[in-house]
Amino acid sequence: MTEVLALSVVVLAGLYFCVFAVTSLTMPAESSRFLLGFASSQRAHYIELLIRLLVGWSLVVYAPRMFATAVFTAFGWALIITSACLFLLPWRWHQRFAQYVVPRATRYITLIGLCSLVLGGLIIAAAIRGSAA
Repeated sequence: MTEVLALSVVVLAGLYFCVFAVTSLTMPAESSRFLLGFASSQRAHYIELLIRLLVGWSLVVYAPRMFATAVFTAFGWALIITSACLFLLPWRWHQRFAQYVVPRATRYITLIGLCSLVLGGLIIAAAIRGSAA
């Protein structure tokens, strides 16, 4: 049951990156607004962190069955550790950081979209390859 849940979350995360990629490439202004929304409120901040923890946990659990196990395990732990650190900081710090960084990063929204497409595709392919084995 745990593996099925982890696989489902991993595939959904991969799909999220692919959908975000398409949106970034076709509607860059909307994607930029979406990214700015992550730390826009205390509620959004904590929802983001909980989702990051869930995806990180799912990657750690399912990575042994995925292609590039070490890479996806490390990615999962990176999500867990950085989310835990963000839980310890006041959410307004995260908000200020996002307000500073996101407008600068979204200047490269096409590159972000392409990287999201590659990452999403790799996650899905690695998960499917693992579930087929």
